[in-house]
Amino acid sequence: MELDEHLASRKIMEIRKATIEDVPMLALLFNRYRVFYGKPPDIGAAAQFINDRLVRHESEIFMAVEGDTIAGFMQLYPLFSSTRMKRLWLLNDLFISEEYRGQGVSKALIERAKELCRETGACGFTLETAKDNDIGNTLYPRAGLRLSEGFNAYEWWV
Repeated sequence: MELDEHLASRKIMEIRKATIEDVPMLALLFNRYRVFYGKPPDIGAAAQFINDRLVRHESEIFMAVEGDTIAGFMQLYPLFSSTRMKRLWLLNDLFISEEYRGQGVSKALIERAKELCRETGACGFTLETAKDNDIGNTLYPRAGLRLSEGFNAYEWWV
């Protein structure tokens, strides 16, 4: 019975859309995400950035939540495909807390991104990741994503 009691007391992971009320906790994880990518920590700016995206309806942010803990999040921005004449989503941010990695949280969030595409009549979503992101480059094909070999990614930054 100990195992059953443990499972009953454990809160089930839920994937849900972020709200303004989530900003303080989400900003902490978003700040860790930015630091992971070599940016200086700034929780205040992280909170403002997340708040602005939500208030202005400029992105869709989904969180993996277990109890009072945000285990991970993803943020998608709306784009359009001219050739398909449909909405297209950019999965720009995906981050899982270290203690939740390897538990299927990323895959659950990616499945939610697929649902968002169906809900909004989008033709799909796109994402980019570093060539040396071994975890992501293993995860994405397992989640049903295809590596685009027909395109080069170019960038220009101010």
